[in-house]
Parts: sequence; C-alpha cells; structure tokens
Amino acid sequence: MKTFVICMYKIIDIIKDFINQAFVYEDEDFQPMTYGYKLKPDVSESKAVSMLKEVEDELQKKMRNKASENSQSEHEELSALHVRIKFFRLFYQILLSLNKRDSVSVGEAQKLLTACLDTLSAMHRTVDKGIQPTEDKDHLQMLGFDPLINQRLLPPTFPRYTKVKSRIDALEYIEELINKLKVVCRITTLTSFHSALDFFIEFSRHGPCILSRSIMQLLYIPQCNLYASQCSRVFGSKICPDVLREAAKSFIAPPALMPKSTLLNNPAAKEYVDTFLSHCTRPFSGLLRLFGHNRARQRDKLAHLLEDFAALQDEAERVDAFLHNLSLKSESPRPHLACFGTWVLYHTLRIMIMYLLSGLELELYSIHEYHYIFWYLYEFLYCWLVSALSRANSFLLEQELLPDPHTKGRGSKRNKPKKKKTQPFGKEITLNQALQSMCGGYYKAMVAFKLDSKVPEVHPEFDNEQVRYEHRFAPFACLLTPPPMQYSEFKKMTSSLRYETLLDSSNLYLGGCKHFHQARSLLESLTNPDQEVLELIRICKTNFVVLKLLATGHKKESHTPPEFDFSGHQHFPIIKLT
Repeated sequence: MKTFVICMYKIIDIIKDFINQAFVYEDEDFQPMTYGYKLKPDVSESKAVSMLKEVEDELQKKMRNKASENSQSEHEELSALHVRIKFFRLFYQILLSLNKRDSVSVGEAQKLLTACLDTLSAMHRTVDKGIQPTEDKDHLQMLGFDPLINQRLLPPTFPRYTKVKSRIDALEYIEELINKLKVVCRITTLTSFHSALDFFIEFSRHGPCILSRSIMQLLYIPQCNLYASQCSRVFGSKICPDVLREAAKSFIAPPALMPKSTLLNNPAAKEYVDTFLSHCTRPFSGLLRLFGHNRARQRDKLAHLLEDFAALQDEAERVDAFLHNLSLKSESPRPHLACFGTWVLYHTLRIMIMYLLSGLELELYSIHEYHYIFWYLYEFLYCWLVSALSRANSFLLEQELLPDPHTKGRGSKRNKPKKKKTQPFGKEITLNQALQSMCGGYYKAMVAFKLDSKVPEVHPEFDNEQVRYEHRFAPFACLLTPPPMQYSEFKKMTSSLRYETLLDSSNLYLGGCKHFHQARSLLESLTNPDQEVLELIRICKTNFVVLKLLATGHKKESHTPPEFDFSGHQHFPIIKLT
C-alpha cells in the first residue's frame, strides 16, 4: 500500500508539472494549488519504479503459490491486483519518458503505451473483483478514500462540481487517454510547421483532456518562453524563425528565401526578412498554443489573435514592397509583391473562418442569425482563401519552371527533362471550394426560409439586426486585409438576391440545390477521401433532396421551422423538415 501511495503521489505531481508548464488550462479545467501539501515524497523516480517492480514480483510469487494450492478465487484476485500495479508502473514510466521530450524517449513511451492498453483489457475483465464502492446520492464512497477531504481548501466559487466516476467509466476514460497519448506522440514525426498546425487543429476538434493537450504542447513547443525569438524552439533543435522560414518557403516560395535568388546576398534584404520572421514568432506561437485550450477559450483567443495578425499583415506588405523594389534592380528580376503578405493572409483567413465556425459548434448563434454567418463565409472568407491558395499555387509552379542560374550552355536546356506540372494546393483548393458552395447553399436556404416565414422572427422591439451583425463580426474590425464587410454591403447583396429571384422562395431553394450539388461533385473528385469528406458528401446529398422537395412546394403552407442537425458534422448541419 505504501508503494502504491508513493507512486500515486509521483504520478499526480508529474501530471501537475505537465499542466503547469504547458499553461493551456483555464480555472474551470484545473486547480493548480496544493496549499503546501507535499506531493513529492523524498523518493527518486528510479526508486519509485523499482519499488513497484518489487511489488509486482512479490505478487507474481504469491500467484504461483496459490495456483499450486488450487485456490482459484485468491489467484484471480492476486492476478487482478498484479495487473493494476503493473499498469500504474507503466503509466508512470510513460509520463517520465514523455517528460524527457527527446525522440528516443518518445519512442519508448509509444511501446509502453501499447503495453498499457494490454493491461487495461485485463483490468476490464476483473473489474468486479475486490470491495465494491457504495453509491451515495451524490458520489461513490470508496473505503479509505474521501473525495471531499479538500473541499474547504477550494475557492468558495469553484466553478465545477467534481464527481467520482464508476470503475467502468474510469477504465474507459483511462483507455481513451492512452489512445490520445498515442496520437500525441505522432507530433514528433511532423517536420513542417503547416503539418504540425493542421495536427493541432484536428486533435483539438475531438475534445482532448487537459493532460493530453498539455503534453502535445510540450512535445512540440518547449518549456522556454515562446514569445522570445532567441529561445523559441520546437521539437528537436530548430529555432522558431527557421521553422517559419521553411513554412513560408514551402507555401509560396518567396524569391527572398529561394537559393536561386540574388536577394540572399543583399544585407538589407536579409535584415528585413530576418526581422519580419522574428516578429512572426509571437503570433504563430500563440496560434499553436491556442489549440491547447478548450473550445470555448479557443474562440475568445482567436478573436484577440486577429489583432496580432493584423499588425503582421501590415508589416508583410511593407517587406514585400521593399523586396520587390530591390528585386527589380537585380540581374534576374522577379516580382516579390504579395509573397509574405499572401502567406500571412492565408493564416488570417483560416483564423477568421475558425472563429465563425466555432460559433456554430458552441451553439452561440440563433437560427435567425444563420443567414449572415453563412453569407460571410460564402461571399467573402472562402472566396479570399481560395484566391490566396491559387496565388500560392501559381508562385510554386513558376518557381519549378525557373532555370537554374548555375547551369549554363545550350545543351543543358535541351537535355533537361520536362517536369510534370503538379498542383501543390490542388486538394486544399477543391475542398475549400466545396465548403464555399455548401455555405452558399445554407445561405440561400435560410433566405428562402425567411421568405416562407419558416424562421421565427425576433420581436422588433427587442431586436436590431445591424447591432447583431456588427457584434458577431466585431473581431474583424481591426483588419485592413481582408477589409471587413459592412452591414450595408450585406443588406445590399441580400436585397439584390431577393430581387433576382422575384421574391420567389422556390428559385432560392433551387439555387441552394445547385450549391449542394456542386459541393458534392467537388468533394467526390477528391482522391482518398477521409471520414470527414465522406460525411460532408452525405450531408450534401441529404440537403439537396430536402431543398429539392421544398422547391416543388412541399410543406409550402407550413410555418414550422426546420431543424438543423449537427450530429454528423460540427459546422455543417443536415436540414430536416418537421
């Protein structure tokens, strides 16, 4: 029992360190105060592991003795105890390995995680062994454990009530944690910033616990101050400005970063680029850290992050203009306008889109607000994003076709094999075009629903659409590129849409059908679609059928509002008629 308690203290302490170092928690997630209680006994890490190993060996001897005595029930209980001690030893070793944060230790952690899952299956089989807890009306009461012992130490307005899980629920939770830690370990294999950012975004979508998201931050972003460029490092030995240099280079191939460019030899150009990239470390590090927080906090932080990217966008345009003028005066002039600017714009647009979509995920919008949310995405954000990706695509293709200045002579050009043109961002462009079409379908459907009085109207005495509109898009006001769309522009375009359809909802429903059909065609053109794309295709098919029915006059006289089912996708619902 003493060994188990020491091990538990050590596990709690290392978990606390992970969470405190990553610092991606909020008060409602984690209470870091221990009020001077000593969680770290004077036992070294290696000593704690060896003590657990000794207990395992002792239990194994007893199991062999009981097997020879034909005491089946005691043998099963000893086996259940043995597998639990083994699990805690493995789990503690996993945390120790991950805390070292080097590639060898992460590889060891992955092996231990697999062994941990094997012990969990044995724990599931023996969950009915031992003393069972008694159920109170509020929580489970376990012998020797009082969950309310520290209640007086907590703040008087502690926001969440903590309930002790049942044994089966606890095992399922631990199994989910182990699987998430296995996923987190993959971050060390990602070499580019953009792939790591996509990994962070995808991982945070599935609601990871505070421990797994803290470990993910610490494996990729170090413990040192992320906002100081001289010590900002990612996994391995690369410093953050160099990682961002490679990210910009792979995204749009700015001439100033390419080995074929003469700008590399210009001290002024080099200083401009280095200064710009060092200024990029703070916003981009903040973007990565943001995805360590819970979803509600992410939305708040996305809004504040736009201010940093607005300043970065302005600086990127100035750097591009300076480098463009230098490039035109060089021996091999190449345009440099909108290179760094397009790269920053791409990330700014993604932040704006994530901000609006998170409102759908968190159920912050009322149904009568959907039309201008989807309008903004359809007419503006996805359009700009596709344009930025297309521009980057063109720059990369031009870079491939440039002759090598180190290769001279007529024969070199004649003997050089022709490169097959590839579309670096072809898949991403197609996906965003499909999402743009889906937003167009929702927008036209919502306008039609309003015409048919299928959307409940807000009482005019307590409603002002312009105030609501400006409130929803207030974080975009700090941006110059892209410029925020004013309410007057929204009203003008919505009014013209109604005028074009002669105030006939059937034409709007048909327009929505075309958008969903177009989105489906684009999604089906993607090779090797993942589960999300397949789900989006299903949503497009369903919504196409629903709007087609409505276009024929189905339930024309009904004023019952439609249902929006977000169970299939967090952001793009299935429209259901009731």
